This record gives sequence, structure tokens and C-alpha cells, in this order.
Amino acid sequence: MANGSPAAQERSPLLRPWHFILAFGIVSLLADMVYEGARSIIGPYLGTLGASATVVGLVAGAGEFIGYGLRVLSGLAVRRTQHYWAWTITGYALTVLSVPLIGATGLIAPALLLYGTERLGKAVRSPAKDTLLSRASTRTGRGSAFGVHQALDQTGAMLGPLLLAAVLAWSEGDYRLAFAVLAVPGVLVLGLLAWLRTRVPDPAVYEHDGGAPAPARGPDAKGMARAHLPARFWQYTAAVAVLSCGVAPFPLMAFHAQSTGLLGDALVPVVFAVAMAVDGLSGFVVGRLYDRRGPLVLLAVPVAAAVAAISFGGSVALVWTGAAVWGIVNGVLDSTVKAVVTELVPSHSRAVAFGWLALVRGVGLLAAGGILGAAYAASPAAAVTVILAANALAFAGLALVLRRLRRA
Repeated sequence: MANGSPAAQERSPLLRPWHFILAFGIVSLLADMVYEGARSIIGPYLGTLGASATVVGLVAGAGEFIGYGLRVLSGLAVRRTQHYWAWTITGYALTVLSVPLIGATGLIAPALLLYGTERLGKAVRSPAKDTLLSRASTRTGRGSAFGVHQALDQTGAMLGPLLLAAVLAWSEGDYRLAFAVLAVPGVLVLGLLAWLRTRVPDPAVYEHDGGAPAPARGPDAKGMARAHLPARFWQYTAAVAVLSCGVAPFPLMAFHAQSTGLLGDALVPVVFAVAMAVDGLSGFVVGRLYDRRGPLVLLAVPVAAAVAAISFGGSVALVWTGAAVWGIVNGVLDSTVKAVVTELVPSHSRAVAFGWLALVRGVGLLAAGGILGAAYAASPAAAVTVILAANALAFAGLALVLRRLRRA
């Protein structure tokens, strides 16, 4: 039965809006332990299998493209089927089942395939998940809801790498065991999702005062769902695409830190955990600033992305500092950027809008991974130069678009 059916709409939610957001945040916390834990060590792990800096950069970029770029297809499918929970649960299942198997392969080709499957899971679930959250956010504040969710999300992104750091320190670099332990939070994710689905079968009721039943979809609603996305949305997504080109992938940053002898196996995921802690905090803080100050707060992102290039320096302090600033960039991109979409696009088209936003961001990250990987193979200084140039261009473009949004 579709989530938008009359039978589902007749039910009132059994969780308050903030409780729904917090419960979904715990789902993301556990899921992030799984896939962010994997992301924290995938670069060094591929290095142990014989991958070069160029390969690591391409893999990181391709993984981000799969995770972001394919969301436009799942967004269209979600809008057509209205099965928000089915897409959400399927996507999480792909991720939590793929990650523990990565370390069991011992060969680069199947490891890459499983990493791609994990990223595919993120693409499958994200438009539906973001739409579910956006509906509850109508009663809590857009920026605050996505910021709180991001804070919980990144708490898991911090705990997962720390868990793997402890495993790698205890097992003397046993990546097989490190990936295997991530099966535990994965099982918890699926159980909690099943419970949450029974408590709130149709979060659309949050968009109606007092939890009243949502109106059934009629011919007018169907026509609205087919309407084109507004021009301001496309201008905004173009700016985000340019911005994404200047964000260095963490696997390449980790590859640099380990290949230059600045960090050992067990410390790389600790650095990632610090970045994720900053990520979660920045998502919450900037989300609150967005609610008070508006979208111009996003201009801090290209500045921070340029500063994060110091992670390719020659000292341990620069690696740690650059990774922390990189966390600020990703915290805002994964939270407040989505809040802007809710202001530009009506609720019936948000799944598609989130998908298109993810596609252009994925294209930017794919370009960043490939170009920066090749530039780093030439020299770390070349990679830094590319990052600085991309973010200078991104700042100019984003400033122009956001000022137009503020005047509109």
C-alpha cells in the first residue's frame, strides 16, 4: 500500500514532530557508524591492495557520484510511487549489508564493487528520507530540523571511525575485522527503521495543523507534481555544483597522511572522527544561523573549503586542522544546503528536487576526485592550487545566486 493512500492518511502520527526527527536521527547515527566508518579507512585500505593516489581519488569521486548523482533517478521513482518508507529502508539495507563484506574480499575489484553498492544504497534512500524529514520540519523550523538531524548523523560518523581506530590498534591493522564489526550497528538500523515505520506510516500528516488527515491526491495535485522546478532552484543547484568541485575527498586526504608517514593506520580514522564531530556541530550551528540570518550564511562554505587544503601540507598539525575545517564544509553541505531547497520548492516536488541537487553535487565531487587525484599524483602543491581556484570561482557564483534569493 502506498504511503500516500487514504488508509495511511487516516492515521495520526504516534510520534511528535521532534520525536520523529530525533528517532530518524538515531537511525542515521547508527547508519553513519557503518558507512562513515568504512569511508574513514577506505583510502588506506585500497592502498594496502595496491591502489595509487589517482585510483583512490577516482574511487572517492565515483563513490560520491553514485551516492549523490543517482538520487535524481530515485527521486523520480519516489515521487511516482509515493512509497517513501520502502525506498528509505531498501537504501539503508544495501548499505549495511555491503560494508562488512568489503574487508572480506582482500582483492581490489570486489572491494570497489561493494563500495559502489554501499554508495548506491545512499542514493536509493536519500530523496525519500529527506522528504520524510522535510514534512516533520514544517512544525519545527527547517534549518533547526535538518541541523539537529545532521548533528545526530555526524555523531555516528564520529563513533564509527573511533570504533575502527580501536579495532585497528588492537588487531594491528586487521582491516578484515574492522569492516566486520560494522555489521552490529547495521542490524540495529534495520530494526529501528521497522519500528519507526509502524509508528508513523505517513509523515505527510505533519504538514497539516493538529495532525489532521492529509487531503487525497486529486487531478490538481497530480498536475502540480508534474510542474517544472522553479528557475531559482536551478540557479542554486548550479552554484552548489561549482562549490562541490572545490571539496577534496577525504580518502585522498587520508592517502596523503598515511603515504607520507604523517599518520599510522589507527590514527587515520581518529582524524576522520574529529572531522565528523566538527561536521555535526557545524551543521547544527549553521542551521540555527540559517533560520535567523538566511541563506547568505552559506558563503562561509567555499572559504572553509579553501582553508581545508592545508591538509595536504607536510606536518601532522596541518593534517588535523585541515580535516577539522573539511568537517565544517561537509556539515553545511549535508544540512543547510537542503534547508534552502525547502524554501524554493513545494513539498510535492521535493523528492525530485533533492535528487537533482544531489546529482549536480555528485558531478562536482566526481570531477573533484578525478582532477585532484591526478593533480596530487603530480604534486600535493598542484592539488592545493586546484582547490583554491575552484573555491574562488564558487564563492563568486554562490554570492551572486544567494543575493538574488535574498531579494526575491
